[in-house]
Amino acid sequence: MSLKKLMTNSADYNVWANKTLIEWLRLKPSEVLDMEIASSYSSILKTLNHIWAVQEFWHAVVEESELTSNRFNAEKIDTEEVLNGIISQSEAMAKYIATLSEEDLLAKVQVDTPWVKGEMPRYEFIQHGLNHSTYHRGQIITMGHHTGLHDAPTTDYNYYNMVAKMSISY
Repeated sequence: MSLKKLMTNSADYNVWANKTLIEWLRLKPSEVLDMEIASSYSSILKTLNHIWAVQEFWHAVVEESELTSNRFNAEKIDTEEVLNGIISQSEAMAKYIATLSEEDLLAKVQVDTPWVKGEMPRYEFIQHGLNHSTYHRGQIITMGHHTGLHDAPTTDYNYYNMVAKMSISY
């Protein structure tokens, strides 16, 4: 499998997994999303906002563009804005990744933040951003269990590749 195919598939998986999770959460009482839970972020909604913020950040890094929003410091978090924003941002990232060549993916990209500075191939930053979202989706499923939600959907990468991808129509 080529690097381009792997990165494109991973980005498409991220879109599918985020949509699957969001569709599930839309069926739940809104107060569950705001419920205080001991985790990296204190609620499902705050965790979702964090996923969106970090996806935006890494998209800007790999695109070598300015970060145009500041979701990290959002004081008031609107549920519908976050649910829709994660999906839109995931789709935008996947669309961008699909335009990249093997050479683009291997090109070195600089990052300069208060917590890390340096350069790596673009695909490494892409993979990190996508893995980050997977990590927090898992946290959300666990947080859901703590609030009594025991019917979480499967968002596993192998499930996507072996079952779900075959039923997706665009």
